[in-house]
Amino acid sequence: MQGLGRIAEFWGFPKAMGAAYAAIYLSPVALTLDDLVDAVGVTKGALSIHMRGLERLGVVHKDSRTGDRKDYYSADTDFWGVLRRILQEREKREFDRALRSVGECLALLDALPKKNADVTLVAFWRERLLIMQRFFDTLDRIVGSVLAMEHFRQSALDLLLGVHSKKGKKVEP
Repeated sequence: MQGLGRIAEFWGFPKAMGAAYAAIYLSPVALTLDDLVDAVGVTKGALSIHMRGLERLGVVHKDSRTGDRKDYYSADTDFWGVLRRILQEREKREFDRALRSVGECLALLDALPKKNADVTLVAFWRERLLIMQRFFDTLDRIVGSVLAMEHFRQSALDLLLGVHSKKGKKVEP
């Protein structure tokens, strides 16, 4: 579970969130928050917050059982779908923020009084920022392409399997 916690940190999520997903993913049965407290070693309150985040990303599913007030969590095992949802959730916000920051820095350079600025240093900063801007633009296009390919892959599978509805139900002729 610690390994998946580190993977979660790589993607920008709390380590405990990754450990909670790992515990659920590696469990043959759905787990409750009480089960996860023991497995992950964090408080029930903290887990509740992490579980809402995992649910929002669609990587865990919450179920209830008749006569039981507890929620039971199971993991989505479609890693392509998980990756797609994480990229969709984080990609736009993070890349937009990075591109906006670089753009703001470039605007600040443009606003520097020409007579007081060290022209060589400003030119150096501009070049470095433009390289960074191109990198983030390229990364944004790559992630957009990955997401588009996943959509294309799913559409092709749906077409091949005769799935015609948004809910993924096969429509019989």
